[in-house]
Amino acid sequence: MSALTGLIIAAHGRHYLADADGAKLQCVTRGKKTNVAVGDRVKLTLTSPDQAVIDGIDERQTLLYRSDQYKSKLLAANLSQLFIVVATEPGFADDLVSRSLVAAEAAGITARLILNKTDVTASLGKTRERLAPYAALGYPVHEVSAKGDPAHAVATLAPLLAGQSSILIGQSGMGKSSLINLLVPDADIAVREISAALDTGKHTTTFTRLYQLPELGAGSSIIDSPGFQEFGLYHLSEGMLERAFVDFAPYLGQCKFYNCRHLIEPQCAVLAAVAEGKITRMRHTLYGQLLHESAQTLY
Repeated sequence: MSALTGLIIAAHGRHYLADADGAKLQCVTRGKKTNVAVGDRVKLTLTSPDQAVIDGIDERQTLLYRSDQYKSKLLAANLSQLFIVVATEPGFADDLVSRSLVAAEAAGITARLILNKTDVTASLGKTRERLAPYAALGYPVHEVSAKGDPAHAVATLAPLLAGQSSILIGQSGMGKSSLINLLVPDADIAVREISAALDTGKHTTTFTRLYQLPELGAGSSIIDSPGFQEFGLYHLSEGMLERAFVDFAPYLGQCKFYNCRHLIEPQCAVLAAVAEGKITRMRHTLYGQLLHESAQTLY
C-alpha cells in the first residue's frame, strides 16, 4: 500500500475523486465521517490502481460552507475567490446574493458578481439597478453574455481567474454551465469522466467539481457547484456576522454599549447609519435575520 497526496476534484455523497499527479483516484473516507470538500489537499493510501482511502486533510486556507438548523454542507476548500452568477433572466434572489457575500467575507474569500445574459437588453437596465447597491459596497460586477458574445466573456473572466482558486455559485438557470464550458474547453468530457468514476449516471449537475486551468498559470482552478436556492449561515456567531457586513465596518466600536447587537439598542452607531441612509435597510434587515438564525442552531 503506497501513501501519496492528492487534490479532491469532485464530491458526490461520500464518494470523492482525487487527482494525484494526474492520476484520477476514486476515494472514500475512513469510517463514516464526510468532512472532505472539493479543493481539499489530502493524504491518501492506495488500495488498488484507481482507488484510495483518505487518511487526512491538509490544513485549509479557507472553507466555504452553508448550514441550516441541523447540519452543514461543505461547498469547497482553499478558495481565494467567489463569483456569484446572476442573469437578466430568469430573476435572481437578492437574499441569496446577499447571503453569499456575507459567507465570502466570513470565510476570508474575495467576492465578485457576474451579470450574465447582457444580450437580453429588455431586462438589462433594471438588473443593473438591482446590482448597483452591491457595486457600491465594493463588490465588482462583471457583465458578460456567455451565449451572445463568448469571446468577450472569456476575455473578461480569464484574467480574473489567473492564479486564483475560484468557485461559481448561483441559482439554477443563470448560465453557470455555459460559462464553465467557455472557460474550460474540455468540461463536458471531464464531467462524463467524473460521472463515470463517481457512478452518478446522468446526474451530472448534482456534484461539485474542480477544473484545473494550467493555461492561466500555476494554481489556477475553477469550481462549479450545483445551483441552489438557499444559503443558510447558521454557523456564524454574532461577532462573525457583524464583521462580515463590510458596510458596518466604519461604525463598529462606536456604539454606546460594547456588547451592542445593532438591533434596538440606544445610541447604536450602526442603527444611526441605517437611519441616515449610509447602510441600506435591506442589508440591516438581513443582518437581523441572520442573527436570529444563528440563535436557533442546534448542532
